[in-house]
Amino acid sequence: MVAVVAGPDAGHAFPALGLAAQFAAAGDDAVVYTGTRWLADGARCGVEVRELPGLVALPGEDDEDAGAKLSARAARMALALAPELAEAGVDLVISDVITRAGGWAAELVGIPWIELSPHPLYEQSRGLPPIGAGMDVGIGVRGRLRDVALRVMSAPSAADGRRSTALARRSIGLSDVPEPAARFVATLPGLEVHRPDWPARTHVIGPLAYEPTDAVFATPDGGGPLVVVAPSTAKSGEGDLGKAALDGLADLARRREIRVVYSALTPPPDNAATPDAFVAGTARQDEVLSRAAVAVCGAGHGMLAKALLAGVPVVTVPGGGDQWELANRVLRAGCGVVVRPADAGAIASAVARVLDDDAFAAAARGVAATNHATVDPVRVAHRTLDRASTTRERRTARAAD
Repeated sequence: MVAVVAGPDAGHAFPALGLAAQFAAAGDDAVVYTGTRWLADGARCGVEVRELPGLVALPGEDDEDAGAKLSARAARMALALAPELAEAGVDLVISDVITRAGGWAAELVGIPWIELSPHPLYEQSRGLPPIGAGMDVGIGVRGRLRDVALRVMSAPSAADGRRSTALARRSIGLSDVPEPAARFVATLPGLEVHRPDWPARTHVIGPLAYEPTDAVFATPDGGGPLVVVAPSTAKSGEGDLGKAALDGLADLARRREIRVVYSALTPPPDNAATPDAFVAGTARQDEVLSRAAVAVCGAGHGMLAKALLAGVPVVTVPGGGDQWELANRVLRAGCGVVVRPADAGAIASAVARVLDDDAFAAAARGVAATNHATVDPVRVAHRTLDRASTTRERRTARAAD
């Protein structure tokens, strides 16, 4: 049995469900541990979904403290999850990179685990500027010196994180450093950046798409190009994106023919303007993107990867978290435009620019084509299990001797 562990945010729960569905399709038993919001989704993708124990903050815990979630809180959750993994007879755990409890619980039980990054690899590199800055690699002596200086400036924060992790792991009887058997990076190779120190046993497996519904968007009336607006589901997303995009597109629709689909888990803002050719709701994004000419989104990896996988260029309006990094990677790849902050006029101008220049769509199709270079996560997982089994047998044989 394979257990996939992820937090309740859609940007992490959806990739976990998508990956578990791949294991189920290959004939493996799969279970997803995540937030209760997604318990009913197991039937849709052929897997069991269970509540991830310990997600609710205890009295005295700061639910907004990301550092504590990655250390002390992860340790507490690992202690709660470990008995469930043992009782269920789980053979392999795949743990979301920010839901560390999954991997740590696997170590407590003595089973192998794989770390899952539902986005590009964000581990810092000796050959890159700090991840998150949105910068390209420095060119020439001055550029390399800039990158070195930035890495030195960010090093103390990284060291603090490692110390907190080590302390939390020691508190539950684990070694200082996590020990995944492999890593999955669930992105398009075209969104990755070259690094000289790519970690061993780290595999790019392509985006893990999951649709929480089977509904399909109706096609708005008219014959103009289709624009898909998808505000971020992340707490750190640009909160004004939905209204700004709709206001800007309503104004653009008065000057040129366009059709707009607003795709979100919640309705559009009541005070937003809307074009005449307009549809809103929750339905399959992969299907509507197959008909789209451009997508406006917050640069969260989930929607960004869906759009680019469909060869659709993007106008990104990044918020916090990793969205600035991703938006700038898209900009450098030539398959999108960055607007920051959310401004109706700027979004409308960016959409018009993308629609009028075929180079953006060509670049998006180029990024989509890189998906052929990904590997099958199920096959890698099976090899990981075989390797772990062989290691256990050798240890048993040595102990018998």
